[in-house]
Amino acid sequence: MDDPRDFLISSYDFHLDDELIAQSPAEPRHSSKLMIVDKEAKELASCRHARVWNLQDELIQGDLLVLNNTRVIRARLNVRRHGGGRGELLLIEPKGEGKWLCLARPAKRMRIGDQLSIDTPEHETICLEIVSDDPSTGGRVVQFPSFCLDRESIEPFLNSYGQVPLPPYIQSNGLIHQDRYQTLYADSPGAVAAPTAGLHLSGQLLEALLQKGISITRVTLHVGLGTFKPIDIEDLNSLELHSEWVEVREEVVQAVEECKARGGRIIAVGTTSVRALEGAFLAGGGRLKPLRGKVNLVIKPGYRFGVVDGLLTNFHLPKSSLLLLVSAVIGRERLLALYAEAIKCQYRFYSFGDAMFIAPKVTNY
Repeated sequence: MDDPRDFLISSYDFHLDDELIAQSPAEPRHSSKLMIVDKEAKELASCRHARVWNLQDELIQGDLLVLNNTRVIRARLNVRRHGGGRGELLLIEPKGEGKWLCLARPAKRMRIGDQLSIDTPEHETICLEIVSDDPSTGGRVVQFPSFCLDRESIEPFLNSYGQVPLPPYIQSNGLIHQDRYQTLYADSPGAVAAPTAGLHLSGQLLEALLQKGISITRVTLHVGLGTFKPIDIEDLNSLELHSEWVEVREEVVQAVEECKARGGRIIAVGTTSVRALEGAFLAGGGRLKPLRGKVNLVIKPGYRFGVVDGLLTNFHLPKSSLLLLVSAVIGRERLLALYAEAIKCQYRFYSFGDAMFIAPKVTNY
């Protein structure tokens, strides 16, 4: 029976002391703590404590690990507004003909028709123009140079003028950690935030998994507003998320089918891999098929998974869509109990924080 509290965003709140918000990545990557949630749990907070390196002990030969190969682009731009004031743009997605949807700050001082400039000592000044508003996001559509057509073509420009958009709760110098805010296998540019569960996977761990007979395949979901924008409504029955661009290739479909046929389990690395796989499953009418396009799938308690069996994930922000997704896997009450256990055991939270492995077929409470 559904619990009405599962569909209220206020039910997904918890207190976290600032000292538990990770400010720097673990070295090596696989040394982060790992909370292992077993299917035989008899109590809400029942779990085991290990390190991410021990993930190889939890997987079995024949399992399939699904990674998100998106690469974080230098999507944050410092701009000068007409009249001399400073501002900031965060690129979200291309809108065609060199136009890009951006989050703007200060938004109230960036109006349609305003001219913006980007100037750095090393490069020539670039002029931009705000061409429209975007009511659904509160953002601005900005005209960039004509060669900035898509995520691939704009990347050289952003490498010259932009910065890696580290989350605001990371207070340390962004230049120190911007290389670590990227998975080792990131090769498809377009994300404005990292698929953070994948930050834990070192080259040594990936090799150890392959040696054990664990297969690996890669989807693409360019992390955008749908993942990190705060939820601003109480009733989750009417929740909609901003679309994010997804690619699930034919080779992924084949790898999943082969894994299922041999009795293996599909293990998603990160909530973005879950959304990519499940989005392609629903778009295929209840069968996993190749997909290239936008997905705005909302996964919350009550969702029935069609592809994913297990999940490696980080510890997420309160009242976030990521928390809803993980609750759909193990149940809201159990998730909050496990988070309380993580806080008690001094786990590190958020992007550079520790991880949780939810083994396949964990019982919902």
